[in-house]
Amino acid sequence: MEITIPLVAGLAGLSLKIGAPAVEAKGYPSRRLQKGLILFEGAQEMAEDGVGFGVPVLKRGIQTIFPGDVEVASQRRGPVWEATAVFRMNLEERIAVPGQGSLSSRRLHGMKNSLAALHRRVPQVRGLLTAASSALRWMFGWETTYEEADFDGSVKVIYAVHAEAGRVVIEVDTAGVPRDRISEVVVMNEQGARRFDRYRDSGGTCLQGDEIGTWDEVVAAEACFVSEAHGVAFTLGQVPGARLFRGREMVGARLAWAGFGYSFAPITERFSYVVRIEKDP
Repeated sequence: MEITIPLVAGLAGLSLKIGAPAVEAKGYPSRRLQKGLILFEGAQEMAEDGVGFGVPVLKRGIQTIFPGDVEVASQRRGPVWEATAVFRMNLEERIAVPGQGSLSSRRLHGMKNSLAALHRRVPQVRGLLTAASSALRWMFGWETTYEEADFDGSVKVIYAVHAEAGRVVIEVDTAGVPRDRISEVVVMNEQGARRFDRYRDSGGTCLQGDEIGTWDEVVAAEACFVSEAHGVAFTLGQVPGARLFRGREMVGARLAWAGFGYSFAPITERFSYVVRIEKDP
């Protein structure tokens, strides 16, 4: 079920969409994943490789579980649209050879997950790891794919979109997650890296392009990504009990996302926050 929510007043021309395959993601590995709220300007999608606003990801140590299916419903109360999405958490990232399927080596995938964790934790090695990954992919013809994981759970997300204010209240319900098998919950809020190329926060930090980094903690009270070309920004704030991270990656036709992730412990059954969408002159 596809749901389109037009933003109005000072945000006329912008809209949010959920439940349909992201057109611009067709060339990216993330096309297999279920997306959250995708931002549009007119008919132009602004997500690229990004998964949208309010998408749950589960961590099992170094293993990451992504949503592979979703059921969506909606209702409208005056200017407020409410969309409910139940994400089925059942996919993991794998390395594959085109025409031959994914590689079966558990050691290789364990090493890949360990290096991904190192990439997030240690900024100094990110350039080297990205270059090495790209070289290996080119040398062996590897590509990223997403396949069924040895895990199956569900996460419900409720999006309350205040269309006139450009305000989205997102509530994440993790009651359907087996807590004894999960070490961390991450809620992603991403749009496209080519569209959103500038970061700024209430602490005075302003970064452009590659200066933003791929996964760094936000310490300011609020932070936003700005699309200079489109004159639009999205802003998130700190939430007690969670850590807020920012990131932006653009690697050929493989990665093109920019946004934020909230990280919190699986003992938190309900987690809510606000995304503000604003025109940026």
